[in-house]
Amino acid sequence: MRSINIGVLALQGAFIEHERMLTDLGAVCTEIRQPSDLTGLDGIILPGGESTVQGQLLHKSRLFMPLRKLISDGLPTLGTCAGLILMAQEINNSTTDSTAQNKTAPVAHLGTLPVTVRRNAYGRQLSSFVTEQPVAGVRNYPMIFIRAPYIERADENVEILAKVDGNIVAVKYRNQIGLSFHPELSENTKIHEWFLTIA
Repeated sequence: MRSINIGVLALQGAFIEHERMLTDLGAVCTEIRQPSDLTGLDGIILPGGESTVQGQLLHKSRLFMPLRKLISDGLPTLGTCAGLILMAQEINNSTTDSTAQNKTAPVAHLGTLPVTVRRNAYGRQLSSFVTEQPVAGVRNYPMIFIRAPYIERADENVEILAKVDGNIVAVKYRNQIGLSFHPELSENTKIHEWFLTIA
């Protein structure tokens, strides 16, 4: 039986931690750095990191259009933290730069997930925290938040999987799962196991 092949976007961010967890679960991982890496995949993970940098690198590496098409066409996709921001159709930047000349809202990246995400919603890295909350289908899960976003608005056909203090932190829409937190930094493999069953 062929092993499940999960592509992990490896342009920037916490992709190695996802790879370690997936390989421990028996999956094959392909690091995605160029369009030719997108063939033969059963699913894709968009890791945490710097969403603005990742968005720029998607264009420079010519990955942007083929990756967006694969996700839109139904390839199972898991986006964590910055990966969630990459997928969101709308981005609300909660930080204010007093020196910025352009005060317009940040431009969406892949825009495949019909939600509005607030970037850095929980503050800077010193405001990072861990909490254990139920996630639909996974039960209680240790959520690690690092300069995390949360979801301000989700379309009615988006399934809300988890909330923390009333804020949406996990959703599922068709083939896409978006998380505000970092499951790859926990020792709990339940979310990755669930994603593999979808892939």
